Amino acid sequence: MIRLARPADLVSLPDLERAAGAPFRDIGMPEIADDGAPAVEELSPFQADGRCWVWDVAGTAAAYAIAEEVDGFGHVDQVSVLPGYARRGLGRALLDTVDGWAAERGLPGLTLTTFVDVPWNAPYYARLGFRVVPVEEQGPQLRRIRETEIARGLDRWPRVAMVRFR
Repeated sequence: MIRLARPADLVSLPDLERAAGAPFRDIGMPEIADDGAPAVEELSPFQADGRCWVWDVAGTAAAYAIAEEVDGFGHVDQVSVLPGYARRGLGRALLDTVDGWAAERGLPGLTLTTFVDVPWNAPYYARLGFRVVPVEEQGPQLRRIRETEIARGLDRWPRVAMVRFR
Protein backbone atom coordinates (compact mmCIF):
# COMPACT_ATOMS: atom_id res chain seq x y z
CA MET A 1 0.00 0.00 0.00
CA ILE A 2 1.29 3.45 -0.90
CA ARG A 3 0.93 6.13 1.71
CA LEU A 4 2.48 9.44 2.65
CA ALA A 5 5.64 8.92 4.66
CA ARG A 6 5.50 9.53 8.38
CA PRO A 7 8.39 11.03 10.33
CA ALA A 8 9.17 7.58 11.76
CA ASP A 9 9.62 6.18 8.22
CA LEU A 10 12.48 8.53 7.44
CA VAL A 11 15.06 6.67 9.53
CA SER A 12 14.71 3.56 7.33
CA LEU A 13 14.88 5.34 3.96
CA PRO A 14 18.69 5.82 3.84
CA ASP A 15 19.17 2.05 4.29
CA LEU A 16 16.49 1.41 1.68
CA GLU A 17 18.33 3.76 -0.70
CA ARG A 18 21.66 1.99 -0.15
CA ALA A 19 20.07 -1.43 -0.74
CA ALA A 20 18.28 -0.17 -3.87
CA GLY A 21 21.59 1.17 -5.18
CA ALA A 22 23.52 -2.08 -4.70
CA PRO A 23 22.61 -3.50 -8.16
CA PHE A 24 24.63 -0.67 -9.74
CA ARG A 25 27.74 -2.47 -8.49
CA ASP A 26 26.80 -5.50 -10.62
CA ILE A 27 26.81 -3.40 -13.81
CA GLY A 28 30.16 -1.71 -13.25
CA MET A 29 28.93 1.41 -11.47
CA PRO A 30 30.26 0.92 -7.91
CA GLU A 31 30.53 4.68 -7.36
CA ILE A 32 26.77 4.94 -7.80
CA ALA A 33 26.18 1.97 -5.51
CA ASP A 34 28.35 3.67 -2.90
CA ASP A 35 26.94 7.17 -3.42
CA GLY A 36 25.71 8.60 -0.16
CA ALA A 37 22.07 8.03 0.68
CA PRO A 38 20.07 11.08 1.71
CA ALA A 39 20.13 11.85 5.41
CA VAL A 40 16.94 12.05 7.44
CA GLU A 41 17.45 15.84 7.58
CA GLU A 42 17.40 15.98 3.77
CA LEU A 43 14.25 13.85 3.58
CA SER A 44 12.36 15.69 6.33
CA PRO A 45 11.24 18.68 4.20
CA PHE A 46 9.77 16.32 1.60
CA GLN A 47 7.90 14.39 4.28
CA ALA A 48 6.70 17.51 6.10
CA ASP A 49 5.37 18.98 2.85
CA GLY A 50 3.55 15.81 1.72
CA ARG A 51 6.03 15.04 -1.07
CA CYS A 52 7.41 11.73 0.22
CA TRP A 53 5.56 8.47 -0.27
CA VAL A 54 6.36 4.93 0.85
CA TRP A 55 5.16 1.52 -0.24
CA ASP A 56 4.30 0.02 3.12
CA VAL A 57 4.64 -3.74 3.53
CA ALA A 58 3.57 -4.78 7.03
CA GLY A 59 4.78 -1.50 8.52
CA THR A 60 8.09 -1.45 6.63
CA ALA A 61 8.96 0.78 3.68
CA ALA A 62 9.79 -1.45 0.69
CA ALA A 63 10.02 1.50 -1.70
CA TYR A 64 9.78 5.26 -1.62
CA ALA A 65 9.57 8.33 -3.83
CA ILE A 66 10.18 12.01 -3.25
CA ALA A 67 9.17 14.89 -5.50
CA GLU A 68 9.19 18.63 -5.91
CA GLU A 69 8.04 21.21 -8.45
CA VAL A 70 10.64 22.08 -11.11
CA ASP A 71 9.94 24.46 -13.99
CA GLY A 72 6.19 24.02 -13.58
CA PHE A 73 6.30 20.20 -13.60
CA GLY A 74 6.25 17.60 -10.89
CA HIS A 75 9.85 16.42 -10.62
CA VAL A 76 10.69 12.96 -9.36
CA ASP A 77 13.75 13.47 -7.20
CA GLN A 78 14.05 9.82 -6.29
CA VAL A 79 12.29 6.49 -6.66
CA SER A 80 13.92 3.57 -4.88
CA VAL A 81 12.74 -0.01 -4.45
CA LEU A 82 14.31 -2.68 -2.28
CA PRO A 83 15.79 -5.33 -4.61
CA GLY A 84 13.61 -8.06 -3.09
CA TYR A 85 10.53 -6.11 -4.22
CA ALA A 86 11.75 -5.20 -7.71
CA ARG A 87 9.66 -6.10 -10.76
CA ARG A 88 6.40 -6.03 -8.82
CA GLY A 89 5.13 -2.67 -10.06
CA LEU A 90 6.07 -0.67 -6.97
CA GLY A 91 8.13 1.87 -8.91
CA ARG A 92 5.38 2.36 -11.48
CA ALA A 93 2.77 2.76 -8.75
CA LEU A 94 4.92 5.32 -6.93
CA LEU A 95 5.43 7.26 -10.18
CA ASP A 96 1.67 7.24 -10.72
CA THR A 97 1.23 8.53 -7.16
CA VAL A 98 3.67 11.37 -7.82
CA ASP A 99 1.82 12.07 -11.07
CA GLY A 100 -1.44 12.32 -9.12
CA TRP A 101 0.22 14.78 -6.74
CA ALA A 102 1.37 16.85 -9.75
CA ALA A 103 -2.11 16.71 -11.32
CA GLU A 104 -3.68 18.02 -8.09
CA ARG A 105 -1.42 21.05 -8.45
CA GLY A 106 -2.34 21.62 -12.09
CA LEU A 107 1.11 20.60 -13.32
CA PRO A 108 1.16 19.12 -16.85
CA GLY A 109 3.38 16.12 -16.12
CA LEU A 110 6.55 14.79 -14.56
CA THR A 111 10.25 15.26 -15.13
CA LEU A 112 13.20 13.30 -13.82
CA THR A 113 16.87 12.71 -14.51
CA THR A 114 18.34 9.26 -14.99
CA PHE A 115 21.06 7.09 -16.46
CA VAL A 116 20.72 6.36 -20.19
CA ASP A 117 22.08 2.81 -20.32
CA VAL A 118 20.87 1.32 -17.04
CA PRO A 119 17.94 -1.03 -17.80
CA TRP A 120 15.93 0.05 -14.75
CA ASN A 121 16.54 3.73 -15.52
CA ALA A 122 15.93 5.48 -18.90
CA PRO A 123 14.73 2.35 -20.77
CA TYR A 124 12.27 1.63 -17.96
CA TYR A 125 11.01 5.21 -17.88
CA ALA A 126 10.64 5.22 -21.67
CA ARG A 127 8.35 2.17 -21.36
CA LEU A 128 6.27 4.23 -18.91
CA GLY A 129 5.83 7.07 -21.41
CA PHE A 130 8.75 9.34 -20.58
CA ARG A 131 10.82 10.89 -23.37
CA VAL A 132 14.23 12.55 -23.34
CA VAL A 133 14.19 16.33 -22.98
CA PRO A 134 16.94 17.85 -25.16
CA VAL A 135 19.14 20.33 -23.31
CA GLU A 136 17.78 23.26 -25.33
CA GLU A 137 14.22 22.41 -24.16
CA GLN A 138 15.08 22.12 -20.46
CA GLY A 139 13.87 24.86 -18.16
CA PRO A 140 16.34 26.72 -15.95
CA GLN A 141 15.67 24.65 -12.83
CA LEU A 142 16.02 21.34 -14.67
CA ARG A 143 19.26 22.57 -16.26
CA ARG A 144 20.55 23.45 -12.78
CA ILE A 145 19.74 19.94 -11.56
CA ARG A 146 21.68 18.50 -14.50
CA GLU A 147 24.59 20.89 -13.89
CA THR A 148 24.72 19.76 -10.27
CA GLU A 149 24.75 16.12 -11.37
CA ILE A 150 27.56 16.84 -13.82
CA ALA A 151 29.56 18.62 -11.10
CA ARG A 152 29.11 15.58 -8.84
CA GLY A 153 30.62 13.38 -11.58
CA LEU A 154 27.43 11.50 -12.34
CA ASP A 155 27.87 12.07 -16.08
CA ARG A 156 30.77 9.64 -16.12
CA TRP A 157 27.88 7.46 -17.27
CA PRO A 158 25.48 9.13 -19.73
CA ARG A 159 22.49 10.82 -18.08
CA VAL A 160 19.44 12.55 -19.45
CA ALA A 161 16.45 14.53 -18.32
CA MET A 162 13.09 13.01 -19.24
CA VAL A 163 9.49 14.22 -19.24
CA ARG A 164 6.08 12.56 -19.31
CA PHE A 165 3.00 14.60 -20.08
CA ARG A 166 -0.37 13.55 -18.77
